Amino acid sequence: MGMVFGKIGVETPKYEVIKSTNEYEIRKYPPSVLAEVTYDPSEMKGDKDGGFMVLANYIGALGNPQNTKPEKIAMTAPVITKSTGGEKIAMTAPVVTKENGGEGKSRVTMQFLLPAKYAKAEDAPKPLDDRVLIKEVGERKYGVVKFSGVTTDRVVEDKVEKLKMSLERDGHKVIGQCLLARYNPPWTLPPFRTNEVMIPIE
Repeated sequence: MGMVFGKIGVETPKYEVIKSTNEYEIRKYPPSVLAEVTYDPSEMKGDKDGGFMVLANYIGALGNPQNTKPEKIAMTAPVITKSTGGEKIAMTAPVVTKENGGEGKSRVTMQFLLPAKYAKAEDAPKPLDDRVLIKEVGERKYGVVKFSGVTTDRVVEDKVEKLKMSLERDGHKVIGQCLLARYNPPWTLPPFRTNEVMIPIE
């Protein structure tokens, strides 16, 4: 019942707040380990969750974990989406999606953030599915705005635009695409949802 009212019961990423204003926070995130799969959505027969299923099988979210130990890997939050073409992935898992153009095809890369106990890529169990890659990402810095409610395109675009303007006004250099972080499952009542727009900065 707690999840309906916004309780977050899974691990979330640790970070350091470098600056806090009435409009945004500047956060520094430590290095992390990700599980990643890249696929062509058109080959999933209309199943947009194809990449999610591959990664969910790897961590054992839906049954026996598909890794060499085999070891069940805990889910984390938030769900993070990053897309240049409007690809919508509404999941309750640690996910990053981004579209990669090339050779006339749109490919999607989806990532699960692994729990912090996996400090290096070699610490994580090796996937049985060779489509799953384990990789490390370094320390990174974001400008972040937190908000509740439903993450419609219009709401997110408005938050991103205002955040970009505030960051640039205050002398921060934007260095990449914005991310949308959602911490709650879809059945959480909108007023109790925790969402964040995150923009990478130097």
